[in-house]
Amino acid sequence: MDEKKILTLYREEQKSTYEIAEIYNTYPNKIRRILIRNGVQLKTKSEAQKNALDNGKSKLPTKGKKRTKEEKLKISSSLQKRWENIDKKTYDEHVKNAKKRWHSMSQRDKDNMLKAAIQAIRTAGKEGSKLEKYIREELTRSGHTVEAHKKNIIPNENLEIDMYLPKLKTIIEVDGPSHFIPIWGEDKLHKQIKADENKTGLILSKGLAIIRVKNLSDSVSLNRQESIKNRILELLNDIAEKFPSKANRYIEIEI
Repeated sequence: MDEKKILTLYREEQKSTYEIAEIYNTYPNKIRRILIRNGVQLKTKSEAQKNALDNGKSKLPTKGKKRTKEEKLKISSSLQKRWENIDKKTYDEHVKNAKKRWHSMSQRDKDNMLKAAIQAIRTAGKEGSKLEKYIREELTRSGHTVEAHKKNIIPNENLEIDMYLPKLKTIIEVDGPSHFIPIWGEDKLHKQIKADENKTGLILSKGLAIIRVKNLSDSVSLNRQESIKNRILELLNDIAEKFPSKANRYIEIEI
């Protein structure tokens, strides 16, 4: 067997050990042993799957299939439990593999990924985060009138409100990690905290109720989003039955 050719097939032509084994009419394990003997670091299972998808050798089993909300929630709940119960060794392995994938990427791919991340942050700033959009859509679906990113609710104050429910005289603000963590530096964080406090004070001074959703996480599972939505609906039902007293018009939900 031409071991040099096998190395070329695996590293440069991105053939799998199964494909190479078929070429030489042998077993994949024999190809793996040849690669290891020649100092080749074998791809992980996830890397091999990604390679097969990228090269059109395999198709996503869920492509073209639309999952129901119940199915999505079940998957989300399963993933959430998996990460909550993950042991340190497995977690460290995930981190190690993620760093490895990053360092193996071309500079062009890294630049494109960073560009996409910056664009996502800008879009979230204008249109709201995924969590905010989810809450807004679910509240609307539940029959609430929701005005998004509304300005001039408070006269002479150039404030933009995430969500305003005029029938309930209630405002919902969804604050992401940058409101609590110095992602952009300590100075910007202090300014953000002060701006949030002033905004809350002005809202309450006008006799409105405010629900602040404090999201300290980079991402929120669908299962968790559903839980937050249900909690907000409970609070809105309470407000609809009896508008809270002045001392109880500020409500926090922390994720």
